[in-house]
Amino acid sequence: MKLNIIIHEAEEGGYWAEVPAILGCASQGDNLEQLLANLSEAVKAGLAVDLASIP
Repeated sequence: MKLNIIIHEAEEGGYWAEVPAILGCASQGDNLEQLLANLSEAVKAGLAVDLASIP
């Protein structure tokens, strides 16, 4: 599955990103490697919540 992400530079340093296709899915990291690892976990959690809400 491919998802678009939007990466932003944080004012205080580091980065934050959001995944528009998953409501409320965002994460942050001190560098791009850490950001992508954190965002991967956020996406997994966001998809798990969506699947869990299906009756």
